[in-house]
Amino acid sequence: MSGSVSSATSFATLAQGAAAALAEGRHGDPFAVLGVHEQDDAAVLRVFVPGARGVEAVSRDDHRPVARLEKGSVEGLFEGRFDNQADGGKPADRTPYLLKIDWPGGVQETEDPYSFGPALGDLDLHLFNEGRHFELASALGANALTIDGVPGVRFAVWAPNAERVAVIGDFNSWDRRRHPMRRRFPSGIWELFVPRLQAGARYKFDMTGPGGVHLPDKADPLAQQAEPAPGTASIVASAAPFDWRDRAWMEGRAARQNAQAPLSIYEVHAGSWMRDAWGKEPSWEFLAEKLLPYVEDLGFTHLELLPVTEHPFGGSWGYQPLGLFAPTARHGSPASFARFVDAAHRRGIGIIVDWVPAHFPTDRHGLARFDGTALYEHLDPREGFHRDWNTYIYNFGRREVQGFLIASALHWLEHFHVDGLRVDAVASMLYRDYSRPADAWIPNIHGGRENLEAIGFLQHLNAVVAERCPGALMIAEESTAFPGVTSPPPGLGFSFKWNMGWMHDTLRYIEHEPIHRAHHHDDITFGLLYAFSERFVLPISHDEVVHGKGSLLGKMPGDAWQRFANLRAYLGFMWAHPGKKLLFMGCELGQGREWNHDAEIDWGLLDNPAHAGLQRLVRDLNHLYAGDPALHRRDADAAGFAWLIGDDRANSVFAFLRSADGDSAPALVVCNMTPVPRYAYRIGVPRAGRWREVLNTDSRYYGGSDIGNAGDIRTAAEPAHGHPQSLALTLPPLATVVLRAEA
Repeated sequence: MSGSVSSATSFATLAQGAAAALAEGRHGDPFAVLGVHEQDDAAVLRVFVPGARGVEAVSRDDHRPVARLEKGSVEGLFEGRFDNQADGGKPADRTPYLLKIDWPGGVQETEDPYSFGPALGDLDLHLFNEGRHFELASALGANALTIDGVPGVRFAVWAPNAERVAVIGDFNSWDRRRHPMRRRFPSGIWELFVPRLQAGARYKFDMTGPGGVHLPDKADPLAQQAEPAPGTASIVASAAPFDWRDRAWMEGRAARQNAQAPLSIYEVHAGSWMRDAWGKEPSWEFLAEKLLPYVEDLGFTHLELLPVTEHPFGGSWGYQPLGLFAPTARHGSPASFARFVDAAHRRGIGIIVDWVPAHFPTDRHGLARFDGTALYEHLDPREGFHRDWNTYIYNFGRREVQGFLIASALHWLEHFHVDGLRVDAVASMLYRDYSRPADAWIPNIHGGRENLEAIGFLQHLNAVVAERCPGALMIAEESTAFPGVTSPPPGLGFSFKWNMGWMHDTLRYIEHEPIHRAHHHDDITFGLLYAFSERFVLPISHDEVVHGKGSLLGKMPGDAWQRFANLRAYLGFMWAHPGKKLLFMGCELGQGREWNHDAEIDWGLLDNPAHAGLQRLVRDLNHLYAGDPALHRRDADAAGFAWLIGDDRANSVFAFLRSADGDSAPALVVCNMTPVPRYAYRIGVPRAGRWREVLNTDSRYYGGSDIGNAGDIRTAAEPAHGHPQSLALTLPPLATVVLRAEA
């Protein structure tokens, strides 16, 4: 319906159909009708502010009236002739003006959102559609910035199939009619600059999907801050740069994180490591004060956090995230998380964050059917839905989705100075038939089971991270024998891979009663057949102490003394075995119950000497591992390992050498996995002379029986195991001993 001309005002009023669409929240092109528009020989200003009593436009320079607006045909619409001459005769669409909006509670003075031109540049749009906008959070989402000298917030969201998008929030009383957005073709991005809005405002996106279907309000996929659960709104994050003080750490990081460096990782769920004084989940400030000194004292080189990306359900531990650019509000603001990372670096501790690009939950306010279509996920459930976790699978074949995920990874590494990402559930990404019956998956274009799009995504991700973040760690949780996980393409290009096979085999072994271990000897030795096929991390993670699996101490057989001895021997074997180390919180003090994410770990156990001794052992293992190049420099190199005894099934004894290079002193590791001491147990060694016992897990200092070799022992000229000299060792019961050749 065309507009009518008012003789009083001499301008064409807005057509009734367009006015009704505004009033009903249906208009998909607000910039076509709102703001200043040339009509014949007149310029018309239209403003839509439901609930206002009146609106006046004044010059931004000197506050002279430039338009007196009359009420339009629908409530909230104000329109009137715009007087160009009042502002020096500038073109109507560039005349700087302010709106003085008369609300029932007072007068608001602000610039008109619909007076601004496009807020995103063509390069931003192009890079996004190519999946190569690696600083995506600076373009999409909510960014506090200044445009044409006016401070405000630019909102931008990808919703190519939506018919209309509006931003709603505290600033407009969550009224979906107030701030409809501009659609940018052909990118499918909707944008709007809201002047004078500041950081801290809560917001969401209101959308109308295909066919005019009104969708649930959506949180911002690019939000850099979110309100605390159970709230689901996004928050405009502060644009103030963080004052980093970790330059020395960042400059030396690459040397600390390569395959030759000692990496010993303490895995933590931030909400349940230790509760605050009120029994609530701790803040980042609390954790900086309590957790970081603890990690430093125990000698761990790195702290790995279960996902700290924003997630709606706390019981998912962060593994079902919806805010891949926002630290969870459970522990504080983004700035407080940055302070935590900065404080860790100044203590010499690296920060690894678990990151989840495999899938996302189905919550209505999240990514699911985001614009009314399967945008981030596959439409076909045979490709796009995880039955095990009731989650959607990202569509890795879509460039925009790949770019979104890579930008998220870089956001943590670059914006928050995180030192590495442990990529969750990689195996589920690699195979189209992962945990699916034969009739519930679709083969790839070659008829195979490999997810070629996911493989390409992971290769691209790791290549970009290596280029932009030298020295950053990319660690894969990958439980299959997929080849080349830590090799460059055609491999996946990760820095390290969790050695799930080693974990399963060795835990199965140590859970057997010692009398039966002779029949399961290969569970210990088998891992060395492939220990150097990848760069491995040996993980005793949270997954091994939940869901009825019991605690690590609880897996150990025997009476109380034997359980602790078994655990000490196992940890000694783990720290001496090739591969980097990872231990979940609570395991270091021998927690008896399995992990409960709603409570802190059992700190009171440290009043018991057996538990305190176990903690001392972990501390000494870390210092020994970091201080002796023989135990870490060739973690991923077969030349640094040699079996001496791998076939003594009857006694359940294992012995091997670790070495850094041909000239350095080797370390001898001997494990006796029965409760029977072995005396004068002869082992051939490559060097004659004195060997010092540098670790004995049976030491009384750790709670053991204190059987050993009195600190050192000398070789005898008696050949054994291919060497011209040997040691006649005392092997303590259920223990690991480490000896080092003296120069």
